[in-house]
Amino acid sequence: MALEHYTDIALPAHHQPGGFDHAAVHSASARLYVAHTANDALDVIDCATDRYLHSIPNLIGVAGVLVSDERHLIFTSNRRENTVGIFAPDAEAALVKIPVGIGPNGLAYDPGRHLLLAANVGAPAQPGSTTVSLVDVGAHAVVAEVPVPGRTRWAVFDPRQEVFFVNIADPAVMVVIDARTPTRIANTYAIPAGGPHGLELDSTRQRLFCACDAQQLVCLEAHSGRVLAELRLSGAPDVVFLNARYGHLYVAIGDPGVIDVIETTAMRRIETLETERGAHTLAFDAERNKVYVFLPQTHRAAVYVEKG
Repeated sequence: MALEHYTDIALPAHHQPGGFDHAAVHSASARLYVAHTANDALDVIDCATDRYLHSIPNLIGVAGVLVSDERHLIFTSNRRENTVGIFAPDAEAALVKIPVGIGPNGLAYDPGRHLLLAANVGAPAQPGSTTVSLVDVGAHAVVAEVPVPGRTRWAVFDPRQEVFFVNIADPAVMVVIDARTPTRIANTYAIPAGGPHGLELDSTRQRLFCACDAQQLVCLEAHSGRVLAELRLSGAPDVVFLNARYGHLYVAIGDPGVIDVIETTAMRRIETLETERGAHTLAFDAERNKVYVFLPQTHRAAVYVEKG
């Protein structure tokens, strides 16, 4: 087994229908932040002791969380209030909200330019509302709004190329936005499977891992979009995280409720770990080599250690 169960962490019960969404770890403080969408809050976990600390409320429809270790900042996408939140780990009370496009979800950040991208899912009744908002974090202002061809999913920033990658569900493409000129789409990569969703970057080997609703994992060359490999998954995936130390990709699949562990050199599945139905999201603590899987039916985090 690649992943060995270590412990469980009880989290607050859901206040309304729904569950958890994206999560991220701030390495310096050993704090994990997970979007508890059902509670319009971030739940905060201490990764050193694996215990729940507290929740940060009033983030309406919070769906995405992103951490910048370089700038010591936490970002949230608050889908039902069309804002992004920004705060420092040691100054939660100073959280600020910035209005962006309709339904912000995926987040990516360029720490050199202090530029945050919010990928907006839009509203079906409003043509043209699927956009990405570029936010000058220092100025607390949107500096560009770029139309995209369909509903956005997750996004990542590539510091080597200085570009953002954003998955689009339909048409099945990935758009590229150059951080140096972030007012337009610089390139578009065709994805050979329906519903590009979870997205991760192997910055060392310059590969993108795109997990698609069509139960397919697609590996692409980051600078060209050339498809390098494809792999069938155990179900429709959502969140993906790369363990660069071992070259393993963790793919959360809510139905039937498993994690596929992928060895990324040979692109083969080495383990399928049963979690809980609806558990479509996870987080990875690279410092402690732990995987946190968020279980919506029992409102807890199951903690696993990667044994390599």
